[in-house]
Order: sequence, then structure tokens, then C-alpha cells
Amino acid sequence: MTDLGALRESMVERVRARGISDTVADALRAVPRHLFLPETAPADAYRDEAIVTKRDADGLPISSSSQPTIMALMLDQLGLEPGQRVLEIGTGTGYNAALLACLTGPGGGVVSVDIDPDIVDRARRRLDAAGFPQVDVVCADGAEGFPGRAPYDRVIATVGVWDLAPAWLEQLGPAGRLVVPLDLRGVQRSVAMERAGGHWVSRSVVPCGFMRMRGPFAGPELISVLDHASDLTISLPEEREIGDVLAALDGASAAFRTETSADRGELLDGFGLWLAVREPRWCALFETRPGRLPSTPTDLPGFTVATGIVERGSLCVLEHGRPGGALAVHAYGPEGPELAADLITHLRDWDIAGRPGSGDLRIEAHPAGRGPLSPGAPVLDKRHTRLVLRWPGLSPR
Repeated sequence: MTDLGALRESMVERVRARGISDTVADALRAVPRHLFLPETAPADAYRDEAIVTKRDADGLPISSSSQPTIMALMLDQLGLEPGQRVLEIGTGTGYNAALLACLTGPGGGVVSVDIDPDIVDRARRRLDAAGFPQVDVVCADGAEGFPGRAPYDRVIATVGVWDLAPAWLEQLGPAGRLVVPLDLRGVQRSVAMERAGGHWVSRSVVPCGFMRMRGPFAGPELISVLDHASDLTISLPEEREIGDVLAALDGASAAFRTETSADRGELLDGFGLWLAVREPRWCALFETRPGRLPSTPTDLPGFTVATGIVERGSLCVLEHGRPGGALAVHAYGPEGPELAADLITHLRDWDIAGRPGSGDLRIEAHPAGRGPLSPGAPVLDKRHTRLVLRWPGLSPR
């Protein structure tokens, strides 16, 4: 017989290694994740991994149970206290809503909103089975929040959002806090924000990766499967003409050595964000079965993950250099060498700047079209907000 308690405790100990609070760890112990994943073997349900629970007609994931570690980190960012009222955008399996209910305790309230009626129905049944009938699950467009229970002390999105919906900000109380996986030109960071006068400022920024929000509030990001045989997929911050990527990958290529060494964590957290907010041609490529991509320093278990630049049927991506040595850039297509030179320049600039990462980043959210424009502070204009990104101590370029 499977020892569910031991499996759960093992998961909690792995998550605790990331420095989460005792309060959140206790919530993870109290909520049986396997009940929210009835089609998953318990041993798999208690791995510290995201589990896809629904795909679209093209096979792309559209709903999942997020990795417990990132869920715990976001719950710590949220800073919940007993008795608080919470709005969750993106119900998923209902597991995170149950954790929210544990953390708000007696006297609190949790409203979870999802646009997909099938997901809402399944989450309702699983919350009831797990002993959390007090959670309200609503089928609606999360971009509108849920005004009937406002104001809220906290709002959390468990789905990737491109912009801050005005409804969330309006439905938060004066001392409220918002935690969202926010899109920063195709990469996501979990950002905890609070009011500061007429705008919002971040309290903490953590790397993350979530399914994108669907419906009218979806962003312009493009994720496209290029080759089903290898699951080769490209991600772009917005749709644009990039030419025949497969032909470029199947053609002649060349490798260029850089003068920079960096580990996987630095590249995923620091350089990935640096490139995204400074290079309009940036892209990410993913592969689940070996095919066209080289081995890269950002690979994940079971995934080849490549970051680079793509334009007019040519592209380049970071790859491993010599063991223990500097990184290399692999170039494809007629303009590949020129793109490689640009990628190497970005890498050098990031290195010279002190390798800034998410932990140093401060984000301000101002009303659309307003807010400061200053050298060295990337500005991302959205539908409803202007985001200003600052790394304290970083000299203007």
C-alpha cells in the first residue's frame, strides 16, 4: 500500500529546501495533492513537478497543476493571514485554492475564477472531496475578477498574464497585494505588487512559468509547434514574420565561441530576462525528443531549451562551449553569423552590468501611457499599464 503521508512529507521537504515559510509548508502538509490529480499515480502527484491536466486541439497544454515549489514561493509572496479574503484567477485543479483556504483559516474567504466550465466543474468536485466546500469556484473571465465579493485583501493569478487587469486593482482593498505571473516580453516573473501613490511597485520578483491566460485578455505571445515529430516549438513575444525556421535548422550552421561563462540558473533567471526586454527579435525554442537543436546550457530534464534570436529565416541560439569553458552561439541560415554577433554582444553587456537577475529587479506599473521614461530602464507598454523595469545600481547604457 502506498504511504501517502510519507510521499507528501517528502514533497514538502524538497519544497522547503527553497526557503519557504513554515506556514506555507504546513498548508502543503494539510492538503492532499493526489485528490486533485485522480488520474495521476500518487507517487507522481507528489513529485515537485508541474503536471499537465488539459491540452487543446493542437496538443498544447492549456491547464495544469503547477510545480509545488513555485506555488509555495508565490504563496509566501502573497503573505496571507487568517481571516483575509482572496481572489484567485485561474482555478486549475483546485489544489492552490485549497492551499489558500488553509492559509486564510477560519473567517477568511477564497473565490477562484476560471474561464473553462469543464475545469470549474472538476475543481468543484475535487475541492469537495478534499474537504474544502467553503471555496467558491466561479466560471467567468478572470480578467473581470469577481466584484460580488470585493474588496479583497489579496489577489493572485495562477495563470500567466500579459497585463494587469483594471478590475483586479479596483477590487483590491487599500492595503491589498497582488501576485501575478507577469509577462515581460515573453518571459514570466511572479511579481508581488502593492500600491504606491498613483501607481504600483513590486515587493518581490521570482522566476516562474505558467500557462498563458486565455480569452479576450490574452496577450500577443505566440507559441507554435514547428515539428510534431520532435515536438519542436517556438515561442515569440508577439507574432511576426520569421521565415522558414525548419529550413534554417536543417541547413548549414556554424558555432561561435564567446568569452563568457555562466551556469544554467544565471542564464535562465538573469540573461533570459535581459535579452527579452532588450532584443525585439528574441525567441525560445523547445524540443522533447532529440532532433534539430544543439545541447544547450538551459536544458531541463526531458526538454531541450534554447534561447536566441530569429529573423528572416535565420537564427542563432546559445549552446554549450567546451566543458567548463565559455559559452558558444550556434548560428543557422544566411544571416546567422550576424545574429550570433548580436547575441554575443547582449551576453557581454549583461556580464559587464554585473549579471542582474530577478532578485535585483524592481517593477513599477503606471497607468497606460504615463510613468517615467529614463535611460537604462526598459519600458514595456501594455493595454492598461506601462511597466518600468529597474535594476538598482545598474548604470544607464
